Amino acid sequence: MRQEDIWDAETAQQYDTPGTGAFAPEVLEPMVERLAALADGGRALEFDIGTGRVAVPLAARGVPVAGIELSQPMIDVLRAKADEATIPVVNGDMATARVPGEYTLVFLIFNTISNLLTQAEQVECFRNAARHLVPGGRFVIELGVPALRSLPPGQPARVRHAEPGYLAMETYDLVRQRMISHHLRFGEGREARLFRTPHRYVWPAELDLMAQIAGFELESRHADWRGAEFTDESGSHVSVYRLT
Repeated sequence: MRQEDIWDAETAQQYDTPGTGAFAPEVLEPMVERLAALADGGRALEFDIGTGRVAVPLAARGVPVAGIELSQPMIDVLRAKADEATIPVVNGDMATARVPGEYTLVFLIFNTISNLLTQAEQVECFRNAARHLVPGGRFVIELGVPALRSLPPGQPARVRHAEPGYLAMETYDLVRQRMISHHLRFGEGREARLFRTPHRYVWPAELDLMAQIAGFELESRHADWRGAEFTDESGSHVSVYRLT
């Protein structure tokens, strides 16, 4: 499964859910507030900007925002919200694409670094962030903690969410540090619709080593955008790295 094929025109058109889910105000507002503070009066660059879920409200806060996005259909949906002059976007890979200018903040949210399926690509993503930042600039990553403790003994899969008409599950390849997220939607009949995304999961300690390789140091790590303490029970983290 190539990322370019997954994030096609159909997926891009269905991605936005205004006011609910990842687009709910209680999700977006603390995130935008924190990112605006971390930009510290400078320019921000979002890796895998998508349809502008975060970039559009962040730009509305007065933070100049640019982006990199692999999927042209996702950029097309973003363009219905903001033009190129307001939020410039480069169509390319977040591990290698270059955006003109220098930034005080680069951010990569919603588990997106795991879309890069090798350790080498993930390290290059850190290096690409460093290339865009001014000295002392910050790279922010939001990422889930691998849920391996919840796997049944000897089993490579777990059900993450189940409700009438919808089932979400994850299958793991522990040798290659890979996970595939499966989303099944179904009705009363025999047929179901499947959406799958592959990921390379990363432990916080491995992420910190990638940062060190690229010239960053960990500035802070919290369990969410509101600054909750990160513990061994946290399901995700927001990690802020500063370029040394």
